[in-house]
Amino acid sequence: MTVPKEAVKRVAQLREAIATYRSLQHERDESPISPEALDSLKHELKQLEETYPSLITPDSPTQIIAGTVLPELSKVRHVTPQWSLDDAFSEAELIAFTERVLKGLAKGGSQNVPTYALELKIDGLHIVLTYKQGKLVTAATRGDGVYGEDVTHTAQTIVGLPHTLARPIDLIVEGEVYLTRSGFTRLNKERARGGKPLFANPRNAAAGSLRQLNASISASRPLGVFLYDVDESSEVLPDTQTGQLAYLSDLGLPVNTHYQCVSSLSDVLAYWSEWQGKKRDREDYQIDGVVLKVNEKESQQILGYTGKGPRFSIALKFPAEQVTTIVEDISLQVGRTGVLTPVAHLRPVSVAGTTVARATLHNEDFIRDKDIRVGDTVILQKAGDIIPEVVQVLTEFRTGKEQKWRFPTHTPLCGGDGRVERVPGTSAMRCSIGGSFPERLRQLAHFTGKGALDIEGLGIKTVELLMEHELVSEYDDFYDLTKDELLKLPTFKEVSAQNVIDALRERKNVSLDRLLIGLSILHVGEETAFLLAKNFKSLIALSSATEHELMQIQGIGDVVAHSVRTWFQHSENQTMLARLLKHIKVETVEVPSSAVLAGQSVVITGTLPTLSRDEAESMVRKAGGTASGSVSKKTAFLVAGESAGSKLAKAKEFGVLVLTEGEFLERLNP
Repeated sequence: MTVPKEAVKRVAQLREAIATYRSLQHERDESPISPEALDSLKHELKQLEETYPSLITPDSPTQIIAGTVLPELSKVRHVTPQWSLDDAFSEAELIAFTERVLKGLAKGGSQNVPTYALELKIDGLHIVLTYKQGKLVTAATRGDGVYGEDVTHTAQTIVGLPHTLARPIDLIVEGEVYLTRSGFTRLNKERARGGKPLFANPRNAAAGSLRQLNASISASRPLGVFLYDVDESSEVLPDTQTGQLAYLSDLGLPVNTHYQCVSSLSDVLAYWSEWQGKKRDREDYQIDGVVLKVNEKESQQILGYTGKGPRFSIALKFPAEQVTTIVEDISLQVGRTGVLTPVAHLRPVSVAGTTVARATLHNEDFIRDKDIRVGDTVILQKAGDIIPEVVQVLTEFRTGKEQKWRFPTHTPLCGGDGRVERVPGTSAMRCSIGGSFPERLRQLAHFTGKGALDIEGLGIKTVELLMEHELVSEYDDFYDLTKDELLKLPTFKEVSAQNVIDALRERKNVSLDRLLIGLSILHVGEETAFLLAKNFKSLIALSSATEHELMQIQGIGDVVAHSVRTWFQHSENQTMLARLLKHIKVETVEVPSSAVLAGQSVVITGTLPTLSRDEAESMVRKAGGTASGSVSKKTAFLVAGESAGSKLAKAKEFGVLVLTEGEFLERLNP
């Protein structure tokens, strides 16, 4: 077989890049690209070598083991959902927050005037610690709020973090891991002397250090931690936030001592202003704001949570770093709900340690109010140090060649006649006819994706192919696919077609939370879906719930409640669900009764001696694990019975542990 020159060149580039990234990752504690990107490069190389076997060499990354073989970080399901705070950047936003607090307390029947706990907002990595009988047993990152990464092995190296509490109690506590500023400077100097890439900021360095597989690397870095929130305790807790901070300190846990309790808005502003100046520079850790919390726990419970975070707390951010750049173009992108968002394409610039080339322009009103034009010089900041945002146009730099931008009345993104309309009562624009091809592709690919039903073999490219050949346009269409239909399509062979059919068959039992995620209901992500599924148990109960009933769930606000109720009331959605339910069985979310398999992905295959597959998978979920239908390198172990087939072969290929039913049951009952 003649090998194209392009393939030879591409293979050489891939090998060199993969070898470099592997060396940096395994030997120098550096990750210039994400693990997912590295996996993608390795996958492309493997495919090219399979297509052109003559290109395979003994030293290819596909043929050798890189560095030390270490297990990947496992996932831990949080006992208590982890939240993120809303941000405030001005006195006006702070005043609005306190007004919402007073209104919320009054609505909840409380006449109490709240006091406020003020704490420094440490710029680090959120961590959740679990102590059993006073012993540290688990440390996990926040992750997506529901699942975090198990970093117990590295957290144990943090100076000042006790492995044993002052009393033998059970405790779950939250905090922030940071890298000292002096340590960050010293670390980057050492890296510079060694010719290594520098860390962008202390937070990234702290995150990278805590996520190391090799705990000795973490131990060599000056990590610290401050703890500030109690999720659960086997003891009776103080009834204020400041009281709980003192409680944590009494247990021997590190607490930042700069907290205060105040009763007036002027005191809040004074504390915030005080720490914006030189005072924060005297501390040996990065501070990016002040956390304001209603101090009384009773009032916190009355105020509750939105789908994102607590109504009783807010982060008062310090002024964000700002830079100037040029708007080179403005384009549109369409989301799963059909809303069109204008995006500024910028001359690449580094802001807050990150290179930024695009920024959201929100909507037509935002562009008009700020008079943003293509060619303008603008001030860019990372709002809340996370989202790039254009805050001001520097009109003095205009030359007259700048072009005004208007929201189009038609766009190919909308499909059909392409018409665009304003969403009533908002500043948002959307496709006037729902179901545009790009929008529908995103929805269908999201439904089959790993975050939802996780149907192997139905990635976005395959879904697009099925749509182009008019085989799929609704969720239930996937379950009507036949092997013969797939074999008529380009790229499908006997094995790949059968794999898709098998994957669909394995996903006919769907947990309620995963189904809700897959349906693309506005404002319903993984965290919200789990809350809804856990509280309503069944799809029937959820679909008939009122907005008031939905809002009784801690973590569900009025916006989410309205969105969920509206979705289920829509007749087209009701019809679609009725068709879909002919193919799938919606299962109640399993609330783990133990944590033996916390964060572990387990695959059941073949015919087990005494257990059905459903029974075995239920046991996995009750033990805190995830019952997966496909084997990957992240699979913790596979339970194999008779006629295990391809999954057993794949497990052996990936080096995944294989257990018998008996060994599986022993693991559940150590």
